[in-house]
Amino acid sequence: MSGLFIILLACFKQYINYIMQILIINGPNLNKIGIREPEIYGNRDFNNYLDELSLLFNSYNLMSFQSNSENEIVDRILDHSENVEGIVLNAGAFTHTSVAIRDAIASVNLPVVLVHISNVYAREQFRKNNILAPVCKGVITGFGLDSYKLAIYSLI
Repeated sequence: MSGLFIILLACFKQYINYIMQILIINGPNLNKIGIREPEIYGNRDFNNYLDELSLLFNSYNLMSFQSNSENEIVDRILDHSENVEGIVLNAGAFTHTSVAIRDAIASVNLPVVLVHISNVYAREQFRKNNILAPVCKGVITGFGLDSYKLAIYSLI
């Protein structure tokens, strides 16, 4: 076999064994999904739902991170920008206030899909101010936890 053929074969094997990486980031108070205000957010535990997503999207690597800290979310976006093909972000209340998260999203060459469990546009007026949306690939809101599933479909 020629050296070029062996190199091409190795590259092809690496390509077909590649698994797309998707990072799911949950912001403040989302560690309480299933407990906090179930009339708005439902009563399903997010970790159980993540297990369901992993089964559904079993040919993809879904990674999950939750923080109540704005700087940790910024760091996670920036630190993983080279390691993932897309981010599903539920920034929670930071959606309406965080210029730092907005700037982090804008600085990475990566599709970010913003999700909300509840329909924020049917809630309090301040929740309608979304400063992250202009730098995201899209926004999915109001479909409960299935907002995450829809976001993943939009990335693959």
